[in-house]
Amino acid sequence: MTTRPADSETQPELTWAANAWRYALCLVFSVAVWQTVAAAEWRDSRPTFFLEVVLGVAAFVLVHFRRRAPVQVALAVAAMSALSGLAAGPATLAAVSVATRREPREVVLVGVVNFLAAQTWTSLAPIEDNDYLVTTLVNLTVNAGMMGWGLYIGSRRELLWSLRSRAERAETEQDLRLAQARSTERARIAREMHDVLAHRITQVSMQAGALAFRDDLDRERLREGLGQIQAQANDALHELRDVLGVLREDDPGPATARPQPTYDDIVALVAEARTLGLEVDWSDDVDATVPVPPATGRTVYRIVQEGITNVRKHAPGSEVEIRSTGDPRAGITVVLANPMGDRGTGAPGAGLGLVGLRERAELRGGRLDQRTEGSRFVLEAWLPWSA
Repeated sequence: MTTRPADSETQPELTWAANAWRYALCLVFSVAVWQTVAAAEWRDSRPTFFLEVVLGVAAFVLVHFRRRAPVQVALAVAAMSALSGLAAGPATLAAVSVATRREPREVVLVGVVNFLAAQTWTSLAPIEDNDYLVTTLVNLTVNAGMMGWGLYIGSRRELLWSLRSRAERAETEQDLRLAQARSTERARIAREMHDVLAHRITQVSMQAGALAFRDDLDRERLREGLGQIQAQANDALHELRDVLGVLREDDPGPATARPQPTYDDIVALVAEARTLGLEVDWSDDVDATVPVPPATGRTVYRIVQEGITNVRKHAPGSEVEIRSTGDPRAGITVVLANPMGDRGTGAPGAGLGLVGLRERAELRGGRLDQRTEGSRFVLEAWLPWSA
Protein backbone atom coordinates (compact mmCIF):
# COMPACT_ATOMS: atom_id res chain seq x y z
CA MET A 1 0.00 0.00 0.00
CA THR A 2 1.50 3.33 -1.12
CA THR A 3 1.32 6.16 1.41
CA ARG A 4 0.36 9.49 -0.11
CA PRO A 5 2.41 12.49 0.94
CA ALA A 6 0.97 15.21 3.15
CA ASP A 7 -0.17 18.44 1.48
CA SER A 8 2.68 20.34 3.12
CA GLU A 9 5.18 18.04 1.35
CA THR A 10 3.84 18.65 -2.17
CA GLN A 11 2.52 22.21 -2.09
CA PRO A 12 4.95 24.91 -3.22
CA GLU A 13 5.82 27.70 -0.84
CA LEU A 14 3.51 30.70 -1.15
CA THR A 15 5.90 33.62 -1.56
CA TRP A 16 4.72 37.15 -2.23
CA ALA A 17 5.37 36.62 -5.94
CA ALA A 18 3.38 33.37 -5.99
CA ASN A 19 0.47 35.06 -4.21
CA ALA A 20 0.68 38.08 -6.51
CA TRP A 21 0.19 36.22 -9.78
CA ARG A 22 -2.58 34.07 -8.29
CA TYR A 23 -4.48 37.13 -7.09
CA ALA A 24 -3.92 38.83 -10.43
CA LEU A 25 -5.54 35.91 -12.27
CA CYS A 26 -8.41 35.90 -9.77
CA LEU A 27 -8.96 39.62 -10.30
CA VAL A 28 -8.96 39.24 -14.10
CA PHE A 29 -11.50 36.38 -13.91
CA SER A 30 -13.70 38.25 -11.40
CA VAL A 31 -13.73 41.41 -13.48
CA ALA A 32 -14.50 39.41 -16.65
CA VAL A 33 -17.53 37.85 -14.94
CA TRP A 34 -18.84 40.94 -13.10
CA GLN A 35 -18.41 43.46 -15.90
CA THR A 36 -21.31 41.80 -17.75
CA VAL A 37 -23.74 43.10 -15.09
CA ALA A 38 -21.89 45.91 -13.27
CA ALA A 39 -23.34 48.73 -15.41
CA ALA A 40 -26.86 47.42 -15.11
CA GLU A 41 -26.59 46.99 -11.32
CA TRP A 42 -25.15 50.51 -10.94
CA ARG A 43 -28.01 51.90 -12.99
CA ASP A 44 -30.92 49.85 -11.64
CA SER A 45 -29.88 48.46 -8.22
CA ARG A 46 -27.17 50.28 -6.30
CA PRO A 47 -27.53 48.07 -3.15
CA THR A 48 -26.84 44.95 -5.25
CA PHE A 49 -23.82 46.68 -6.80
CA PHE A 50 -22.30 47.49 -3.40
CA LEU A 51 -23.21 44.04 -2.03
CA GLU A 52 -21.23 42.44 -4.85
CA VAL A 53 -18.26 44.68 -4.14
CA VAL A 54 -18.29 43.96 -0.38
CA LEU A 55 -18.67 40.20 -0.84
CA GLY A 56 -15.99 40.22 -3.55
CA VAL A 57 -13.46 42.02 -1.33
CA ALA A 58 -14.30 39.68 1.56
CA ALA A 59 -13.76 36.68 -0.73
CA PHE A 60 -10.33 37.97 -1.77
CA VAL A 61 -9.38 38.32 1.90
CA LEU A 62 -10.79 34.94 2.94
CA VAL A 63 -9.16 32.98 0.11
CA HIS A 64 -5.77 33.95 1.53
CA PHE A 65 -6.37 31.40 4.33
CA ARG A 66 -7.29 28.51 2.01
CA ARG A 67 -4.37 26.32 3.05
CA ARG A 68 -5.33 26.44 6.73
CA ALA A 69 -8.88 25.15 6.12
CA PRO A 70 -9.18 24.28 2.39
CA VAL A 71 -12.70 22.85 2.28
CA GLN A 72 -14.25 25.32 4.72
CA VAL A 73 -12.78 28.34 2.93
CA ALA A 74 -13.78 26.97 -0.48
CA LEU A 75 -17.39 26.45 0.63
CA ALA A 76 -17.58 29.91 2.24
CA VAL A 77 -16.18 31.68 -0.81
CA ALA A 78 -18.46 29.63 -3.09
CA ALA A 79 -21.45 30.83 -1.04
CA MET A 80 -20.27 34.43 -1.51
CA SER A 81 -19.95 33.88 -5.25
CA ALA A 82 -23.63 32.97 -5.37
CA LEU A 83 -24.39 36.65 -4.69
CA SER A 84 -21.24 38.31 -6.08
CA GLY A 85 -19.63 37.97 -9.47
CA LEU A 86 -16.49 39.56 -8.03
CA ALA A 87 -16.11 36.50 -5.79
CA ALA A 88 -15.91 34.21 -8.84
CA GLY A 89 -12.11 34.50 -9.02
CA PRO A 90 -11.44 33.66 -5.34
CA ALA A 91 -14.02 30.86 -5.55
CA THR A 92 -12.17 29.37 -8.51
CA LEU A 93 -8.80 29.63 -6.72
CA ALA A 94 -10.19 28.00 -3.56
CA ALA A 95 -11.87 25.21 -5.56
CA VAL A 96 -8.70 24.46 -7.55
CA SER A 97 -6.71 24.42 -4.28
CA VAL A 98 -9.11 21.80 -2.86
CA ALA A 99 -8.89 19.74 -6.07
CA THR A 100 -5.09 19.57 -5.80
CA ARG A 101 -5.59 17.53 -2.61
CA ARG A 102 -7.15 14.78 -4.77
CA GLU A 103 -9.68 13.70 -2.15
CA PRO A 104 -12.74 12.48 -4.10
CA ARG A 105 -15.36 13.51 -1.53
CA GLU A 106 -13.91 16.98 -1.15
CA VAL A 107 -13.59 17.44 -4.92
CA VAL A 108 -17.22 16.40 -5.54
CA LEU A 109 -18.58 18.51 -2.66
CA VAL A 110 -16.74 21.69 -3.59
CA GLY A 111 -17.37 21.18 -7.30
CA VAL A 112 -21.13 20.75 -6.82
CA VAL A 113 -21.38 23.75 -4.45
CA ASN A 114 -19.45 25.98 -6.89
CA PHE A 115 -21.69 24.86 -9.77
CA LEU A 116 -24.85 25.62 -7.76
CA ALA A 117 -23.40 29.01 -6.70
CA ALA A 118 -22.65 29.87 -10.33
CA GLN A 119 -26.15 28.82 -11.33
CA THR A 120 -27.61 30.99 -8.56
CA TRP A 121 -25.64 34.09 -9.55
CA THR A 122 -26.38 33.75 -13.27
CA SER A 123 -30.06 33.32 -12.43
CA LEU A 124 -30.24 36.39 -10.16
CA ALA A 125 -27.88 38.70 -12.04
CA PRO A 126 -29.38 41.06 -14.67
CA ILE A 127 -27.71 39.38 -17.65
CA GLU A 128 -29.14 40.43 -21.02
CA ASP A 129 -30.42 37.65 -23.29
CA ASN A 130 -29.73 35.04 -20.58
CA ASP A 131 -30.35 31.57 -22.03
CA TYR A 132 -30.74 29.17 -19.10
CA LEU A 133 -29.56 26.08 -21.03
CA VAL A 134 -26.49 27.81 -22.45
CA THR A 135 -25.64 29.32 -19.06
CA THR A 136 -25.97 25.93 -17.39
CA LEU A 137 -23.68 24.28 -19.93
CA VAL A 138 -21.13 27.08 -19.53
CA ASN A 139 -21.21 26.85 -15.73
CA LEU A 140 -20.91 23.06 -15.86
CA THR A 141 -17.99 23.21 -18.29
CA VAL A 142 -16.13 25.90 -16.35
CA ASN A 143 -16.54 24.12 -13.00
CA ALA A 144 -15.58 20.74 -14.41
CA GLY A 145 -12.57 22.33 -16.09
CA MET A 146 -11.32 24.06 -12.95
CA MET A 147 -11.70 20.92 -10.81
CA GLY A 148 -9.95 18.86 -13.50
CA TRP A 149 -7.14 21.43 -13.63
CA GLY A 150 -6.77 21.20 -9.87
CA LEU A 151 -6.61 17.39 -10.04
CA TYR A 152 -3.89 17.63 -12.71
CA ILE A 153 -1.85 20.08 -10.62
CA GLY A 154 -2.16 17.81 -7.56
CA SER A 155 -1.15 14.74 -9.58
CA ARG A 156 1.86 16.56 -11.01
CA ARG A 157 2.91 17.76 -7.56
CA GLU A 158 2.75 14.20 -6.22
CA LEU A 159 4.72 12.92 -9.21
CA LEU A 160 7.45 15.51 -8.65
CA TRP A 161 7.47 14.70 -4.93
CA SER A 162 7.73 10.99 -5.74
CA LEU A 163 10.63 11.55 -8.14
CA ARG A 164 12.38 13.82 -5.65
CA SER A 165 11.85 11.33 -2.81
CA ARG A 166 13.06 8.48 -4.98
CA ALA A 167 16.21 10.39 -5.86
CA GLU A 168 16.84 11.23 -2.20
CA ARG A 169 16.20 7.62 -1.21
CA ALA A 170 18.51 6.34 -3.93
CA GLU A 171 21.21 8.72 -2.74
CA THR A 172 20.72 7.59 0.86
CA GLU A 173 20.81 3.93 -0.16
CA GLN A 174 23.95 4.58 -2.16
CA ASP A 175 25.58 6.15 0.89
CA LEU A 176 24.50 3.16 2.99
CA ARG A 177 25.88 0.73 0.43
CA LEU A 178 29.17 2.61 0.36
CA ALA A 179 29.31 2.64 4.17
CA GLN A 180 28.52 -1.07 4.29
CA ALA A 181 31.11 -1.84 1.64
CA ARG A 182 33.66 0.26 3.52
CA SER A 183 32.81 -1.52 6.78
CA THR A 184 33.07 -4.92 5.10
CA GLU A 185 36.42 -4.01 3.58
CA ARG A 186 37.72 -2.77 6.91
CA ALA A 187 36.60 -6.01 8.57
CA ARG A 188 38.38 -7.98 5.85
CA ILE A 189 41.53 -5.93 6.33
CA ALA A 190 41.32 -6.42 10.09
CA ARG A 191 41.14 -10.20 9.60
CA GLU A 192 44.06 -9.97 7.19
CA MET A 193 46.01 -7.94 9.72
CA HIS A 194 45.38 -10.52 12.43
CA ASP A 195 46.37 -13.44 10.21
CA VAL A 196 49.55 -11.79 8.98
CA LEU A 197 50.80 -10.12 12.14
CA ALA A 198 49.92 -12.98 14.47
CA HIS A 199 52.09 -15.25 12.36
CA ARG A 200 55.02 -12.81 12.24
CA ILE A 201 54.91 -11.73 15.87
CA THR A 202 54.65 -15.33 17.04
CA GLN A 203 57.84 -16.10 15.12
CA VAL A 204 59.57 -13.12 16.75
CA SER A 205 58.33 -14.19 20.20
CA MET A 206 59.50 -17.78 19.72
CA GLN A 207 62.95 -16.82 18.52
CA ALA A 208 63.40 -14.24 21.25
CA GLY A 209 62.28 -16.78 23.84
CA ALA A 210 64.71 -19.37 22.50
CA LEU A 211 67.59 -16.94 22.67
CA ALA A 212 66.63 -15.95 26.22
CA PHE A 213 66.83 -19.56 27.43
CA ARG A 214 70.04 -20.46 25.61
CA ASP A 215 73.18 -19.50 27.52
CA ASP A 216 75.54 -21.69 25.48
CA LEU A 217 75.39 -19.73 22.22
CA ASP A 218 78.54 -18.24 20.81
CA ARG A 219 78.70 -14.77 19.38
CA GLU A 220 78.03 -15.87 15.78
CA ARG A 221 74.97 -17.98 16.66
CA LEU A 222 73.58 -15.18 18.81
CA ARG A 223 74.11 -12.66 16.01
CA GLU A 224 72.39 -15.00 13.55
CA GLY A 225 69.40 -15.42 15.87
CA LEU A 226 69.08 -11.69 16.43
CA GLY A 227 69.29 -11.13 12.69
CA GLN A 228 66.38 -13.52 12.16
CA ILE A 229 64.37 -11.66 14.80
CA GLN A 230 65.15 -8.36 13.11
CA ALA A 231 64.09 -9.72 9.71
CA GLN A 232 60.82 -11.04 11.08
CA ALA A 233 60.13 -7.76 12.87
CA ASN A 234 60.86 -5.79 9.68
CA ASP A 235 58.51 -8.02 7.69
CA ALA A 236 55.80 -7.47 10.32
CA LEU A 237 56.30 -3.70 10.13
CA HIS A 238 56.15 -3.69 6.33
CA GLU A 239 52.98 -5.76 6.28
CA LEU A 240 51.41 -3.59 8.98
CA ARG A 241 52.24 -0.49 6.95
CA ASP A 242 50.64 -2.01 3.85
CA VAL A 243 47.42 -2.81 5.71
CA LEU A 244 47.20 0.57 7.45
CA GLY A 245 47.92 2.31 4.16
CA VAL A 246 44.73 0.81 2.74
CA LEU A 247 42.77 2.05 5.75
CA ARG A 248 43.89 5.66 5.26
CA GLU A 249 41.14 7.19 3.16
CA ASP A 250 42.93 10.53 2.82
CA ASP A 251 46.19 9.04 1.57
CA PRO A 252 46.75 10.57 -1.91
CA GLY A 253 49.56 8.21 -2.74
CA PRO A 254 49.23 5.01 -4.76
CA ALA A 255 48.23 1.76 -3.14
CA THR A 256 51.17 -0.10 -1.63
CA ALA A 257 49.49 -3.39 -0.79
CA ARG A 258 51.53 -6.43 -1.73
CA PRO A 259 50.16 -9.22 -3.89
CA GLN A 260 47.91 -11.53 -1.93
CA PRO A 261 49.19 -15.08 -1.23
CA THR A 262 47.96 -17.98 -3.33
CA TYR A 263 47.88 -21.73 -2.89
CA ASP A 264 51.32 -22.07 -4.46
CA ASP A 265 52.78 -19.87 -1.70
CA ILE A 266 52.04 -22.53 0.93
CA VAL A 267 55.29 -24.27 -0.08
CA ALA A 268 57.30 -21.17 0.87
CA LEU A 269 55.30 -20.83 4.10
CA VAL A 270 56.11 -24.39 5.13
CA ALA A 271 59.77 -23.96 4.16
CA GLU A 272 59.97 -20.79 6.27
CA ALA A 273 58.46 -22.60 9.26
CA ARG A 274 61.01 -25.39 8.92
CA THR A 275 63.93 -22.97 8.79
CA LEU A 276 62.68 -21.50 12.09
CA GLY A 277 62.81 -24.89 13.77
CA LEU A 278 59.23 -26.19 13.41
CA GLU A 279 58.78 -29.77 12.30
CA VAL A 280 56.22 -29.80 9.50
CA ASP A 281 54.99 -32.93 7.72
CA TRP A 282 53.43 -31.44 4.58
CA SER A 283 51.53 -33.59 2.08
CA ASP A 284 49.97 -31.98 -1.00
CA ASP A 285 47.55 -34.22 -2.93
CA VAL A 286 45.59 -31.46 -4.66
CA ASP A 287 45.06 -31.95 -8.40
CA ALA A 288 48.02 -30.11 -9.93
CA THR A 289 46.65 -30.15 -13.49
CA VAL A 290 44.17 -27.35 -12.72
CA PRO A 291 45.25 -24.10 -11.02
CA VAL A 292 43.58 -23.44 -7.69
CA PRO A 293 41.41 -20.27 -7.91
CA PRO A 294 43.12 -17.30 -6.21
CA ALA A 295 40.36 -16.70 -3.64
CA THR A 296 40.27 -20.35 -2.62
CA GLY A 297 44.04 -20.62 -2.51
CA ARG A 298 44.33 -17.48 -0.37
CA THR A 299 41.85 -18.88 2.15
CA VAL A 300 43.72 -22.21 2.34
CA TYR A 301 46.98 -20.31 2.79
CA ARG A 302 45.56 -18.35 5.72
CA ILE A 303 44.23 -21.54 7.34
CA VAL A 304 47.65 -23.19 7.12
CA GLN A 305 49.33 -20.01 8.36
CA GLU A 306 47.01 -19.75 11.37
CA GLY A 307 47.50 -23.46 12.12
CA ILE A 308 51.29 -23.07 12.15
CA THR A 309 51.00 -19.97 14.33
CA ASN A 310 48.80 -21.79 16.86
CA VAL A 311 51.24 -24.70 17.06
CA ARG A 312 54.08 -22.29 17.85
CA LYS A 313 51.99 -20.58 20.51
CA HIS A 314 50.41 -23.53 22.26
CA ALA A 315 52.57 -26.55 21.44
CA PRO A 316 56.14 -25.40 20.78
CA GLY A 317 58.46 -28.20 19.80
CA SER A 318 55.65 -30.37 18.44
CA GLU A 319 55.36 -31.71 14.94
CA VAL A 320 52.44 -30.50 12.83
CA GLU A 321 50.99 -32.63 10.07
CA ILE A 322 49.36 -30.83 7.15
CA ARG A 323 47.37 -32.74 4.54
CA SER A 324 45.61 -31.12 1.59
CA THR A 325 43.55 -32.98 -0.97
CA GLY A 326 41.06 -32.02 -3.62
CA ASP A 327 40.08 -31.40 -7.22
CA PRO A 328 37.60 -29.19 -9.07
CA ARG A 329 34.71 -31.59 -8.42
CA ALA A 330 35.32 -32.42 -4.75
CA GLY A 331 36.70 -29.09 -3.60
CA ILE A 332 39.72 -28.72 -1.31
CA THR A 333 40.11 -30.28 2.14
CA VAL A 334 42.99 -29.26 4.37
CA VAL A 335 43.68 -30.97 7.71
CA LEU A 336 46.19 -29.80 10.32
CA ALA A 337 46.99 -32.05 13.30
CA ASN A 338 49.44 -31.65 16.15
CA PRO A 339 49.88 -32.98 19.70
CA MET A 340 48.20 -30.85 22.34
CA GLY A 341 50.94 -29.05 24.22
CA ASP A 342 51.07 -28.67 28.00
CA ARG A 343 52.89 -25.34 27.85
CA GLY A 344 52.81 -22.30 25.63
CA THR A 345 55.29 -19.68 24.62
CA GLY A 346 53.57 -16.98 26.63
CA ALA A 347 52.81 -15.02 23.48
CA PRO A 348 49.57 -13.13 23.92
CA GLY A 349 46.57 -13.97 21.76
CA ALA A 350 43.10 -12.58 21.31
CA GLY A 351 41.54 -15.97 20.65
CA LEU A 352 40.02 -14.68 17.43
CA GLY A 353 42.18 -16.53 14.93
CA LEU A 354 39.95 -19.58 14.51
CA VAL A 355 36.85 -17.39 14.64
CA GLY A 356 38.18 -15.33 11.75
CA LEU A 357 39.13 -18.47 9.81
CA ARG A 358 35.64 -19.90 10.29
CA GLU A 359 34.16 -16.66 8.94
CA ARG A 360 36.51 -16.78 5.97
CA ALA A 361 35.54 -20.37 5.17
CA GLU A 362 31.81 -19.71 5.51
CA LEU A 363 32.03 -16.62 3.32
CA ARG A 364 33.61 -18.82 0.64
CA GLY A 365 30.81 -21.38 0.97
CA GLY A 366 32.90 -23.84 2.97
CA ARG A 367 33.26 -24.93 6.57
CA LEU A 368 35.90 -25.20 9.29
CA ASP A 369 35.83 -27.64 12.22
CA GLN A 370 38.13 -28.16 15.18
CA ARG A 371 38.25 -31.25 17.36
CA THR A 372 40.49 -33.41 19.53
CA GLU A 373 41.42 -36.96 18.68
CA GLY A 374 42.98 -38.44 21.77
CA SER A 375 45.91 -36.19 22.60
CA ARG A 376 45.93 -34.51 19.21
CA PHE A 377 44.29 -31.27 18.14
CA VAL A 378 42.82 -31.41 14.62
CA LEU A 379 41.76 -28.48 12.47
CA GLU A 380 39.88 -29.45 9.30
CA ALA A 381 38.55 -27.15 6.61
CA TRP A 382 36.70 -27.76 3.36
CA LEU A 383 36.24 -25.22 0.59
CA PRO A 384 34.52 -25.50 -2.78
CA TRP A 385 37.00 -25.29 -5.62
CA SER A 386 35.41 -22.20 -7.15
CA ALA A 387 34.91 -20.35 -3.86
